[in-house]
Amino acid sequence: MEKYLYLGVLLFAISYPLAQSFEHRIRYASQWKSLFPGMAITAAFFIVWDLWFTQLGVWEFNPTYILGFFLINLPLEEWLFFFIVPFASVFIYEVLIYFFPKDPFKPVGKVFIGILVPLLLVLSILHLDKWYTSVNFLVGALALTIHYLLFKEKYLGRFIFAYLVHLIPLMICNGILTGGLTEEPVVIYNNSENLGIRIWTVPIEDLIYSMTLLLMNISFLEYFRKTQTISPNRG
Repeated sequence: MEKYLYLGVLLFAISYPLAQSFEHRIRYASQWKSLFPGMAITAAFFIVWDLWFTQLGVWEFNPTYILGFFLINLPLEEWLFFFIVPFASVFIYEVLIYFFPKDPFKPVGKVFIGILVPLLLVLSILHLDKWYTSVNFLVGALALTIHYLLFKEKYLGRFIFAYLVHLIPLMICNGILTGGLTEEPVVIYNNSENLGIRIWTVPIEDLIYSMTLLLMNISFLEYFRKTQTISPNRG
């Protein structure tokens, strides 16, 4: 049964959002035609990144905890990760929009950008010898900057709120994948390529990696939602 662990974590992550997608208040399923195109674009970007880092030895996958089906050197579960996790994370974003229509984090959007972007850029430059730290922080800074240039503060508060809430399931799922419940991790990180700072068993870089993954999906969602005029009153 060990070989089903990674898949089991993914099924756990998607189970509730998928079951609630047709709930009459959130109506998450009605947003799928705006969600899926951006999800595919974002997944393509992260899969290329993943292939590159796997080849460099930044991380690898424990054969004990995966099914053993590979596509272009990545296990099937890793491909599914870039669709299932965004699907579940954007569900959180949509739920918070419904229950908190006044966007409580909107006032801190510009401050968030003003502090985090320079910090990530500096850390990226200071740790050029660590692939995961340097590239991850640089991509995160660029994603935040591009989002702000395109949308200003319109969605930043909602994104920040969703990001903070999604850290709870992220730590649970990533904690399991990085060895929180098993003798060996499912995803094995090369610690010479990161800062070596962990929250539970999760590398601190994963918090920025997950932030970028969520931000890109939200950015594309809102762009396609606007162009398709599905929900003009959101924002």
